Amino acid sequence: MVLSDHYLTFVKDQVELLARAFAHTDVYVRYHPATEISRIFPVPRLKAFRKDSLVDRMALPKNVSIYPVSLFYLPIDHQFKRVGERYYNAIENLLQGSKASPDIIHAHFVWPNGFVGAKLKEKHKVPFVVTAHGYDIYDLPFRDAEWRGRIEAILNAADVIITVSNSNRECMKRLNVTTPVNVVPNGFRHDLFYPMRTETCRNALNLPINRKILLSVGNLVEVKGYAYLVDAISEVVRERTDVLCLIVGRGELKRRLEKKVSSLGLEQYVQFIGGKPHGEIPLWMNACDLFVLPSLRESFGIVQVEAMACGKPVVATKNGGSEEIVTPGKTGLLCDAADSRGLAESIVRAFGMPWDADAIANAVGPYAWESVGKKILRIYGSII
Repeated sequence: MVLSDHYLTFVKDQVELLARAFAHTDVYVRYHPATEISRIFPVPRLKAFRKDSLVDRMALPKNVSIYPVSLFYLPIDHQFKRVGERYYNAIENLLQGSKASPDIIHAHFVWPNGFVGAKLKEKHKVPFVVTAHGYDIYDLPFRDAEWRGRIEAILNAADVIITVSNSNRECMKRLNVTTPVNVVPNGFRHDLFYPMRTETCRNALNLPINRKILLSVGNLVEVKGYAYLVDAISEVVRERTDVLCLIVGRGELKRRLEKKVSSLGLEQYVQFIGGKPHGEIPLWMNACDLFVLPSLRESFGIVQVEAMACGKPVVATKNGGSEEIVTPGKTGLLCDAADSRGLAESIVRAFGMPWDADAIANAVGPYAWESVGKKILRIYGSII
């Protein structure tokens, strides 16, 4: 059985691959009932997290069953700390109703999914794997003593811990954890992300042929660093005026970022495209000349791997995850996080460098799901 948050694509792709090795896989997907308001009021950001949207997005093989689990809480730290027991009780009731008898439990994110996985392991006496993806390991355990104790208890209850980057593993070394840790990155779908003709993709998306296109894909939230990217573009256009920066994604900062673009007079250089289906992202990546990841913190950053799989060089910040993926001068460039000037200089430099698209695409071969899936199956096999 798999415990996950929302409709996360990297979990969906992993489940779809690993399900081939099992007779049946049950996926329990946590969602917040407040998102159902988008049935009445058209709020695009909430619609993606609705119960029906979760099931649609998790369209998987016939041997996979999906169970959306409603979990209401206020978006404050105190409330989030208290959801574990309620989440466990909801899933245990579903298990009793389905009479399922899992052979292995894999929880994605330490809290609250990992808490549920640890409780299920204790009751059903089955192996338990937890994947620490990001904030659940570099943020939560260092907020206060209570969080630290909770996270340490969950990690020590697991038979094996998986995390997606070495920087995450370094965070675990600061905790009192004795469970074996395996670094296994998220993967990309090579049947979706591969080099395509740039001009063809631009024509399909109605994008200009004669502009140097810079692309970024991500949620419009503080940690993604888009305010610094906008500032960087204001410096880039002093060097060259043929640049067009496209930002694909939705989020709470959209209006503020649009105002920033307007105040800097960058309307003809920066465009917010909005959210796009995952299957359409390869078109946008292949239509660009350069991909940028301006994040303040990333555990891994699968979008940069997907862009590289399309043969595109990446300008990324030193955010914790990108340093393990981008090879300066070969697959892209790295600069300091929260440094608009440094980001601008790297973008200008990257536009002027000769890049080997085939070499960039080949460099991310180890991140293809087929390769990543084999590592996870070996971990499963070691504890089942």
